[in-house]
Amino acid sequence: MSVFPLSRSKLAVAALAVIVIAGLGTFGAIRVDARAPAQSAPTIVPEVDVATVVQKTITDWQTYSGRLQAVEKVDVRPLVSGTIVSVNFQDGALVKKGDVLFVIDPRPYQAEVDRAAAQLAAAQSRAGYAQSDWERAQRLIGDNAIAKRDYDEKQNGAREASANVKAAQAALEAAQINLGYTKIVAPVSGRVSRAEITLGNVVNAGASAAPLTTLVSVSPIYAEFDADEQTYLQYISQVKNDSKVPVELGLANESGYSRKGTIQSVDNRLDTSSGTIRVRARFDNTDGALVPGLYARVKVGGSEPHSALLIDDAAIGTDQDKKFVFVVDKDDHVVYREVQVGNLQGNLRVVKGGLQAGDRIVVNGTQRVRPGAQVRAHMVPMGDGDAGSAPVADDAQADKAAQLDAASKQKHADTQAQPEAQPKTQAKAQAKPQTQAQAQQHAKSHKDS
Repeated sequence: MSVFPLSRSKLAVAALAVIVIAGLGTFGAIRVDARAPAQSAPTIVPEVDVATVVQKTITDWQTYSGRLQAVEKVDVRPLVSGTIVSVNFQDGALVKKGDVLFVIDPRPYQAEVDRAAAQLAAAQSRAGYAQSDWERAQRLIGDNAIAKRDYDEKQNGAREASANVKAAQAALEAAQINLGYTKIVAPVSGRVSRAEITLGNVVNAGASAAPLTTLVSVSPIYAEFDADEQTYLQYISQVKNDSKVPVELGLANESGYSRKGTIQSVDNRLDTSSGTIRVRARFDNTDGALVPGLYARVKVGGSEPHSALLIDDAAIGTDQDKKFVFVVDKDDHVVYREVQVGNLQGNLRVVKGGLQAGDRIVVNGTQRVRPGAQVRAHMVPMGDGDAGSAPVADDAQADKAAQLDAASKQKHADTQAQPEAQPKTQAKAQAKPQTQAQAQQHAKSHKDS
């Protein structure tokens, strides 16, 4: 009877030993798993495009906004009254100087010419008779055959008749001029506007009359702009010394400056309210592409050629009121560098301070780098539209962006894969408690039996 209770106590002690051993194993497994070093994610070195700072000889330019103006602009008005009987141009057509634009009914003016011509003929006839009568009186006065009074009357009549001839000639010329005004011709060559008054309308003469149309010259053409005082003193004032100050012109749909010209004239005073002076530049317009009133970008130059450092304008970043670039050193590490910039030269920006010739700067991929980081640099030419070199192709940029995106996804996948290993370890650790519980249940069942 004492053997059975003894076996039960042994079983209980054995079960307790199993529980203790299982707990120690689980605790050790957890400690070992906690002490296991975590796998570090692979470091991805970003790829960027870098270019060497360019040093070359340049000329300083100043850029201004202005408007195109025609050299000659005419409001065509009638100089005689009458009915318009002909319109001889198409709206917006190019016309030459002397081309007939409108015709006013010439018949009343032709009749006036005929009347004046008749009056001139009568005056000339009277003048001829008076001249003959005076010549006869001159012969008679020598023989005292005529009174002095009669001689004076003959002389005065001849002179009056001659004056009447001149008056008749002037009246005829005036009539002929008015007849000529019935044909309204283009005073200059250029482009005509639309006909404001059409066929059959009656027009009045004079400066207060409504214009029939407008006419502007085509080539050359002016570009007017306001220059600041510093530019005037440094560059434009040379016009007074007969110096040719170069200017370039670009339209709103152009990225560069397609036309070259010279300063034509400068206003005679500076506007004290704005601190600017009115300047007019002259450009050729043989193709007629420039139209008066268009917005124009005018670039004025005049400094002596000098050496300067140039970089891609797109590579310059803004940090509040500062300008900066990312410089790649000899060890391919990124360095933050503050710079002082000047004017644009094509696609390049002049750098007045902060860089040296030969420095490598990041021109593509600045959003992927930070100061102190290591990069994989690819040399590309510094973008300059004037020099013919272009920035990195969009396809190459897309390929590099795709490579960086794939590397980022791989890094994310590796990071996700590491936590997955931990549940497996925990599952193995949880397997032992399940075995221990089964052992306790088995021991309890055996005891009950």
